[in-house]
Amino acid sequence: MAQTFVAWFSAFPPEIATLLMAMVPVAERIALPVAIAVFKLPIWLAFLLVIVGNMVPIFIILSVSEKFHAWVSAHALFGKHWVRVINHIQKKFARYEKYGLIGLFLFLSIPTPVNGAFTAAFIAFLLGFKKQHALPYLFAGVVVYNVVILVLTVGLDKIF
Repeated sequence: MAQTFVAWFSAFPPEIATLLMAMVPVAERIALPVAIAVFKLPIWLAFLLVIVGNMVPIFIILSVSEKFHAWVSAHALFGKHWVRVINHIQKKFARYEKYGLIGLFLFLSIPTPVNGAFTAAFIAFLLGFKKQHALPYLFAGVVVYNVVILVLTVGLDKIF
């Protein structure tokens, strides 16, 4: 699967490919290693592009989620079902509310396959965090996650 992503994104210049990979779910997790190992980008540039790419979907999701929710909730065909589903999901996440924004940061900063930028942004929406409050924690989580991936990719001695 990783080879498919790399092959598809290789049609773009390396900088654009890295930025785009960092914006796509699943591919976001391999964007930094691919940028360094395959595209041969300088470490600092790869890191910067991946951070920016990871933040784009977070910003978009947090910017449109409330308006989208209001629109779907008001829609006659989907509204009631949508509200039921959202309420059900919010009840499931209620036990995590006590961790607040620190929990959101920790969720995003630990590198596992399921906790990417998209998931963290949706969780922020579902838990009712305001965009201006969630963005700094999500940004910090993206940076920490990518530092961990960077260390695993090139080793601590090659970074500094």
